[in-house]
Amino acid sequence: MSLVVGRWSGAVTTPTSAQRVPDPTVRAAATVRASAADLAPAAAVVGWITVVLLADTSASLPQQRVLGLLTWAGLVLVLRREERLVRVQTAVVVAFATAVEYTFSPLLEVYVYRFDNVPWYVPPGHGLVYLAALALGRTPLARRFARPLVVGTVVLGGAWAVHGLLAERTDVLGALWYACLVGFLAKGRAPLLYVGAFVVVSYLELLGTALGTWEWQPRDPTGLVPIGNPPSGAAGGYGWFDLAAVSVAPALLARWGRLRRRSGYLGVGVNRLSTSACSSPLLATALAPSGPSLPSRSVNRPPASSTMTETAAMSCSASSGSAATSTAPSATSTYDQKSPYPRDRQQVRMSSRKRSRRPTDSHPPRDE
Repeated sequence: MSLVVGRWSGAVTTPTSAQRVPDPTVRAAATVRASAADLAPAAAVVGWITVVLLADTSASLPQQRVLGLLTWAGLVLVLRREERLVRVQTAVVVAFATAVEYTFSPLLEVYVYRFDNVPWYVPPGHGLVYLAALALGRTPLARRFARPLVVGTVVLGGAWAVHGLLAERTDVLGALWYACLVGFLAKGRAPLLYVGAFVVVSYLELLGTALGTWEWQPRDPTGLVPIGNPPSGAAGGYGWFDLAAVSVAPALLARWGRLRRRSGYLGVGVNRLSTSACSSPLLATALAPSGPSLPSRSVNRPPASSTMTETAAMSCSASSGSAATSTAPSATSTYDQKSPYPRDRQQVRMSSRKRSRRPTDSHPPRDE
């Protein structure tokens, strides 16, 4: 009977049948079964690219374009099972790789294709290569053996780079790209992604150059850097595409999310305005009858004197503590009060004129 030492308590316990460690063969089989969901599409991608490269060796230019259209369709089909982040990452890889392809092949002629062009299957092919590398790197099998896989990639890549430096056709560019690959493996956020890229890219470079689909020039455009056919560390150069995908895609998604939220707020505002404007249809409503009418509430206000809190004007000495009040105000003369109504005012003026024009009697009244 085996004994197991507890990790925290230090007690010695006897494992039961439910606690027994499963057989390594059983664990390995379970890991492989769990990895099949990603291994299958990776194998399908590699197999399709192999078929395309083999068909392109004897295809005409129109046939090559048909291969390109089929590769685009395959890329869309594979992306349907991926989440949004992976789709954006793949789009970044395709855009970045297409720009590099048209710069380094037709323009600088660092490598050339069979028809001196960029075949239509190359841009979507870069997206498929990225998806295959990603699928290989995220499998439970790769995560379980992550450290041995990273170490093995460094060892194999280093051996290939040294061979390129010592070969008859010196390969300095491959050694430089191998240094990039080591940096990605050591400092990158997804080292297993670069392990998968090393496997897929190395296979495709060896196959493509062997079939004559493309060929690397002996030196770069400056004539200073020797290049192998293919470069030994091609996966390190491809790692820049992966780095762009991992770094740029989350920022693009965040930006897109902010734009959608902003447009959503604007859309809600516009919808509310439009629905509120149409919520009350045009109806014929009768107006209130015109003419004199009473106000809805009384507008009579009490005289100002009733609202005064003081009974009389205070003398100036009241502010200094004097309690004496001034004499209540009274009128000393009476002025003719004008009527607010013009017709009454006019009648008053006319009557006053008539009285002034009437002759007065010069004799005093007699006593009877």
